Amino acid sequence: MSPASAEPEHLAQLLTATAGGDQRAFAQLYRTCSAHLFGVLLRILQRRDWAEEALQDCFLKVWQKSETYEPSRGSPLTWLTTIARYRALDLLRMKRPEVEMPEEGEEPPLSFADPTQDPVDRAIEGEGIGRLRDCMGGLQDEQRRSVLLAYYEGYTHQELAQAMQAPLGTVKSWVRRGLSRLRECLEAVGGAMENG
Repeated sequence: MSPASAEPEHLAQLLTATAGGDQRAFAQLYRTCSAHLFGVLLRILQRRDWAEEALQDCFLKVWQKSETYEPSRGSPLTWLTTIARYRALDLLRMKRPEVEMPEEGEEPPLSFADPTQDPVDRAIEGEGIGRLRDCMGGLQDEQRRSVLLAYYEGYTHQELAQAMQAPLGTVKSWVRRGLSRLRECLEAVGGAMENG
């Protein structure tokens, strides 16, 4: 079963059981989600050995921190993908400090927060997330959906094209233009706050 075909409720149940120390639930969670997360990690890190290392670290963190998952903050797959992306970016900073985010030449509009981090740190980060949300609201529907699916759900361009029932070149364009508009909006908002 792939994470795309797994019901969010089922993944949430596996996370809850994992939080209770259920090793079989953890193994099932791994079987269900590891291939998807490995694909996300491989796209970011561009090296199989680093992606394997990051996947192992990611699931170690899931085992240790699964009780911190809150369904109100997003789907289980989003939470897992965020942990994977955070670990990949952390690994990139350690191993290749000159590289910020090698996602087909594109950078995400904001760095990904570790969903297991301290609530105070999350609250401080919330202001930036609020600005991002405002800027996301200014995107065309296709651009907003494609950026969310690509960066927060971990969809590949091929998966995006299938999910959005659009040609591959079109979804790539939506992602590229969406990110460009987000950067412009975030820079404008940031500049206005500094001058205000």
